[in-house]
Amino acid sequence: MQTTLATNLRRFYPRSVLDGQTELILDLPRGGRGAFQVAFRTEDAPLTVAAAVESALPVQVRRVGYVPMPHVNTQTPPDEIEGLAHLPGYVPDPLFPEAEIVAGPFETNAFWLTVRVPADAAPGDYPVAVTLTAGEEQATLTATARVHAAVLPARQDFPVTHWFYADALLEWYRLRPFEEAFWPILDAYFADVAEHGQDTIYVPVFTPPLDGVKRPTQLLHVTREGETYRFDWAPVRRWIAAAQAAGLTRFEWTHLFTQWGARHAIRVYEGHDGPLLWAPETDATSDTYRNFLAQFLPQLHGFLTEAGLLERSFFHVSDEPHGEEHLANYRAARALLHALAPWMRTMDALSEIAFARQGLTDVPIPSISTAMDFLAEGFPAWAYFCCGPRGRFLNRLFDTPLPKIAMSGWLFYRTGARGFLHWGYNYWFKSQTQQLIDPFTVADGLAWPGWSHGDTFLVYPGPDGPLDSLRWEVFADSLQDYTLLQAAGIAPDDPLLAAIADYQDFPKDAGWILARRRRVLERM
Repeated sequence: MQTTLATNLRRFYPRSVLDGQTELILDLPRGGRGAFQVAFRTEDAPLTVAAAVESALPVQVRRVGYVPMPHVNTQTPPDEIEGLAHLPGYVPDPLFPEAEIVAGPFETNAFWLTVRVPADAAPGDYPVAVTLTAGEEQATLTATARVHAAVLPARQDFPVTHWFYADALLEWYRLRPFEEAFWPILDAYFADVAEHGQDTIYVPVFTPPLDGVKRPTQLLHVTREGETYRFDWAPVRRWIAAAQAAGLTRFEWTHLFTQWGARHAIRVYEGHDGPLLWAPETDATSDTYRNFLAQFLPQLHGFLTEAGLLERSFFHVSDEPHGEEHLANYRAARALLHALAPWMRTMDALSEIAFARQGLTDVPIPSISTAMDFLAEGFPAWAYFCCGPRGRFLNRLFDTPLPKIAMSGWLFYRTGARGFLHWGYNYWFKSQTQQLIDPFTVADGLAWPGWSHGDTFLVYPGPDGPLDSLRWEVFADSLQDYTLLQAAGIAPDDPLLAAIADYQDFPKDAGWILARRRRVLERM
């Protein structure tokens, strides 16, 4: 059995060759976390290999699992693809809460070890000894967790959200909307997003008008008496309470008009999932929908004010409008909201700068392909990526090099992005349908090459909660790096970050990240 230590910025494939590394230092702040790997390769017989850890620090051991990737993602040069010699094939991604691996002959596998440092831990070097046992054979590899004096604070003024699909949870776990069995599952997923640096959660007060007609997941109970609507906010309060209990502090409210152009009113149901209150083709600014919004929006304002959430809420018009027709529709929808709810500041994923130039959005969220243009014209903007841009741009796909993913927080900090949004925390569906897929076998929504492998979700469904992915773990570390830069008082134009130009021109090697992380910790 061959063995090696490795950082968390390398993927091991079933045929990966090991380099036999025996030393590794993990630089960590107090109150922070980090990870490394222990990989092994078998000879000509199958082995059951168990991992045991000895350390004065808390360490979580997980098995790195493999999932199929039938195609390499497109529009990307070979030197920007990780694992090209192994793909198409099996790619390491899900992390299983298991400390044992059944390995076949001539096969490479890895354990992922997450080290968490208590905020009151004494600075210094802590050995983390990992013993692999296969029958009578044993191998012990020891990494060093170097705990610095710096204490990781809370991140300030940089919201992060990934769209959260309640319908995916209902479908996978075979639940009815918001029955009692749903809430413990929700708690587990909320805890996961919070642990990974996300502070904002989508609230499906209405069924999100995103990616096709979705199974109703309307939290707000609505009844109609003639032209009068009545609202029961109790399920919304429970959702908010669950999120706050997990440590989530900001809330993103359902888009109020249909996706890609704000042409229609969204689907609102009687009760939670009863008959539709109007036809799906109802115009966005029709009298019918205006009457509904005129009653709903004051109630929303009252609810948010009473709960103390108004200043910590984000509101949407329509997702990703583009082109002249969408621009006109969006302008009319925004005018309607301004007339009925002048207190509402809106934000949307939109990459055409005309929307910002015409003052149609308070907070634009452009794709990273155009985000620098918004900043150059003085528009304070968030940023997002999804299936694209690809090529040399930042992304988070199955074949995106892990050091590239680890640069996310550094890029957001350097470029002055005001927040980050991604559409796919747990989209476990065939593209634009209600057809559930198995995320352990399908990672492109069955829509490759338009949709990329690894774009539609960050977590896998476990028995009673999420299973993390390598991509999700590395992205979380990048947000911790963002917080360290912020806490150290490092200016975005500091020479330390001079090598970062924009979202496609930036360092993409693990050594750069590890060296600068150490320098940031030493400056705190």
